Amino acid sequence: MITAENKKEYYEALLAKNTEYEGVFFVGVKTTGVFCRPTCPARKPKLENCEFFESAQEALLASFRPCKRCRPLSHPNHVSKLIQKLVKAVEENPEKRWKDKDFEELAVDASTARRQFKKRFGMTFVEYARARRMGLAMKQIRKGEAVIEAQLSTGYESSSGFRDAFSRIMGAAPSKLGQSSILKAAWLDSPLGPMLAIANEEALYLLEFVDRRGLEREIERLRRKTKSAIIPGHTPAINSIEKELDLYFKGQLKEFKTSICLLGSPFQKHVWAELVKIPPGETRSYSEIANAIKRPTAFRAVARANGANQLAIIIPCHRVINSNGELGGYGGGLTRKEWLIKHETELPRK
Repeated sequence: MITAENKKEYYEALLAKNTEYEGVFFVGVKTTGVFCRPTCPARKPKLENCEFFESAQEALLASFRPCKRCRPLSHPNHVSKLIQKLVKAVEENPEKRWKDKDFEELAVDASTARRQFKKRFGMTFVEYARARRMGLAMKQIRKGEAVIEAQLSTGYESSSGFRDAFSRIMGAAPSKLGQSSILKAAWLDSPLGPMLAIANEEALYLLEFVDRRGLEREIERLRRKTKSAIIPGHTPAINSIEKELDLYFKGQLKEFKTSICLLGSPFQKHVWAELVKIPPGETRSYSEIANAIKRPTAFRAVARANGANQLAIIIPCHRVINSNGELGGYGGGLTRKEWLIKHETELPRK
């Protein structure tokens, strides 16, 4: 997590073009919509117009695009020509979903691209392309901007590019949402990274970290089940969870009261109801949950139900670990899971 002290330190490094900070942070410039390396030669923005990130993926998901001057993902001294070629291809068509045939058309081996991106940036090429695509849709959600403003800020000369990027994630073009059942989506900042909340006027349907693997598929399933379109905005349920999360991360809240809507099978709902019973600061194994719901041999099904949870933190799937004491899996990443468990052990006891 980047602290206020980090921000001051990073801004001073940015002004000094300090090469020691290469790879330590990236800076997003709110006035231009680009993100840069610490040594970018461009004129330096004011501190209030800077947003700092520990990884390129975070910057992409926050809707920033790579700077064309310092080329944070393509600098010739740092990366191969293959990576430069692929980054350029993404910027030429950032809303594109990449398939095997697309690599073939560029005469690129998909597995080689995966390895090189993973080694250099800590994410695969497909994850990079997805983050860029998600960032376009998230920009509208995060800022609540008019469609035309979002379109211009992402560099499209016509509205079609932004409309396509938005509809690939949210299921409908922004101008065609009036006839559907509506859910609203909001970007929520947290100490563990940005989260996406989706709700109607009465209840919260989804709360996930923006960089969760498979988030696009989760949104697609949610749209299909509810037969809804998703647009940027806030509802009482979103306002409620935003306040509760703030208290939770400050160590002042242990039980969430925001109304939620659970979309799952009876078995999944049974598992999720059992997860809510786990007190903060405690953990259970998948086998213990299976025993608690009187399905002792169904621990694998319990694990799958755990992974299908769409309400991170509220339905505390992070409190479920392996029988041997290891953390097991977590959609938001094991670092976050470990942080959440530790955080809850430090909450005041009643």
